[in-house]
Amino acid sequence: MTLTSRHIQAYLLLLPAFVFLVGFTHYPAVATLIDSVMSTPRGGRAPAFIGLENYQAMIQDPVFWKSAINNLWFALATIPASMALSIVMALWVNDQIAGRQFLRMSYFLPTVMPMIAVANIWIFFYTPDYGLINQVFQVLGFKSLNFLGNPDLALMSVTIVAIWKEAGFFMIFYLAALQTLSPSYREAAQIEGASRLYFFWRIQWPLLMPTTIFVLVNALINSVRMVDHIFVMTNGGPNNASSLLLFYLYEVGFKFWDRGYASTLTVVLLAILAIAGLVQFFLLDRRTHYR
Repeated sequence: MTLTSRHIQAYLLLLPAFVFLVGFTHYPAVATLIDSVMSTPRGGRAPAFIGLENYQAMIQDPVFWKSAINNLWFALATIPASMALSIVMALWVNDQIAGRQFLRMSYFLPTVMPMIAVANIWIFFYTPDYGLINQVFQVLGFKSLNFLGNPDLALMSVTIVAIWKEAGFFMIFYLAALQTLSPSYREAAQIEGASRLYFFWRIQWPLLMPTTIFVLVNALINSVRMVDHIFVMTNGGPNNASSLLLFYLYEVGFKFWDRGYASTLTVVLLAILAIAGLVQFFLLDRRTHYR
């Protein structure tokens, strides 16, 4: 087989994957970028080039800014909280404790449950007067709260649900990373009399940095894309108090049928994720590989 024929054969083997990659990744991205500078077709009216009008409308849209701020607070709460909780759980179930397998299963169970089911479970917890949390409050002498109907509590309530579901998923990665560490590190630390906290902070934590970068990037993506429970629990309300960017994008695209504006929101959302991901990677890459 000549060199040229081997190259042709290699490209033919890659062709199916390349078609799917272009068809489901690159083409939609380019089409979305084009649609963001076009008007939305209405009836028999074809889309027309309108330049940056959709972006100008976005800047002047108060609901967009409300959703963006909500998403910022949602990310700032869910990312560090879910990561910290997952590390604590991983450290605990990595030790030789009684019922370790049951604990691992219990922590991971929320991850495998559909988000719709999780949302319905937490609706029962949050129900005014009759919900589990409010019943505990009443026993302790506190008044019942409307967690999902109060604009001051709605975003916090859905954030807690996201943290509860995400922590078990990230725990699996940290647990796998901890089990790859040599036992000699712990033995040497015990001989030197190092405390568990010192051993974690000086030895385990630096060695977990590659896993932390992976988890951090995934947590960032999840903080933007995980809106299933918003649909079920609050539908973005009350008064957009729990509306996130992806939920607002869905409303614009599939409720208001404004394809041009929805494409603009998509471009901005992807740009934010790309910039945040690149910043995370380049800032933490040097520390991770100790260059």
